[in-house]
Amino acid sequence: MTPWFIATQRFDPADGESWSKYIAWSGLSQLKEVVSLDGMLCPTLLPEIRDEYWPHIVNENFMLNFFIDHDYLVEQVRKTERKNVLCVLRNPESEPTSPPISGFQFLGYDLIEREGSVSALTNCGGFPDAFSNSELSKEGLLPSLKRASEVRNNLLALHPESHHANCNLWAIFRSVE
Repeated sequence: MTPWFIATQRFDPADGESWSKYIAWSGLSQLKEVVSLDGMLCPTLLPEIRDEYWPHIVNENFMLNFFIDHDYLVEQVRKTERKNVLCVLRNPESEPTSPPISGFQFLGYDLIEREGSVSALTNCGGFPDAFSNSELSKEGLLPSLKRASEVRNNLLALHPESHHANCNLWAIFRSVE
């Protein structure tokens, strides 16, 4: 499985009132930061696809903000201070035993709608019949592939009409630079 990379804006208590309102709305009081591929909570730092990016990005529908060249991405965002550089695996079949490349730490699993960028875990108001908010880590992620797979299956079974329930499962690693 090929790792992909993305640089996102941080979302944490340093965001002041936005953070406070989010925590009050979501009820996710255990969070210390949201680390997610959710484009509303943690938007990509490189939303514009420049011509020079094409050789370095994933050329697939809904995936154009992901890079296949880690070093190139890091160079593009090196001057940005509040960022997360993430290494991600889409729909992994087994638990990662180590980071796909050095310099990254495993954080957990996110469930992101297939044709968008909304997290079913942290940005849909919760699905209490599929998972409990208390299961989420301090970054808003599920800790195991087994549980993330169960939640994804439950979402589809219990909410087939919701596009937020049709998700890709993402293993998320964060750069420890």
